[in-house]
Amino acid sequence: MSATGDEVIGADDADRARSARRDAELNSLAGLASRGDQRALELLLARIRPMVVQYCRARIGSGTLGTQSAEDIAQDTLMAVVGALQRWQPDKRVMAFIYGIASNKVVDAYRAAGRDRSVPSETVPEEPDLDHGPEQAALHGGMVAELRKLLDQLPAQHREILVLRVALGMTAVETAAAVGSTSGAVRVTQHRALTKLRELIERRP
Repeated sequence: MSATGDEVIGADDADRARSARRDAELNSLAGLASRGDQRALELLLARIRPMVVQYCRARIGSGTLGTQSAEDIAQDTLMAVVGALQRWQPDKRVMAFIYGIASNKVVDAYRAAGRDRSVPSETVPEEPDLDHGPEQAALHGGMVAELRKLLDQLPAQHREILVLRVALGMTAVETAAAVGSTSGAVRVTQHRALTKLRELIERRP
């Protein structure tokens, strides 16, 4: 049975409330940490670490990228966050700031792996634990090993939204908070990204 419009709106409202509470807490910790509060910094890092590790795993898989694992890249991200908090603007969502740093660290890791030809090739990532649906169909069917190559052919914003929405299972509201957008814009971008991804899948050898 499909959800009614009222049910969808209600779910969105609940997601917005949860996302707003989380963002308010993280922003408060980030504000205190940026002013030198060591305890707030420790709490902030503890709260964001699972999300950053999950993001990195979604981007590179469960193996290694060159000599770095997802946990290594996540640790680099957290260290960068510590050094960059003073540049964070309190009127912006801190998770959008953090995911931006994580994305850059993943790109750096890919570049480093590309320069070092002595390192092993990438291992196949674990398949995301997802329910059935059109997004999941694009990720399964024996092509998980090709997914990252296909994602790399998408615009950066499309790729980020697919990773957050599909691989990490975040809601449209949560994704919007992470990338500094709106839930409506996230849904439109996700639709366009999936359309392009399907085209790439159909054209693959």
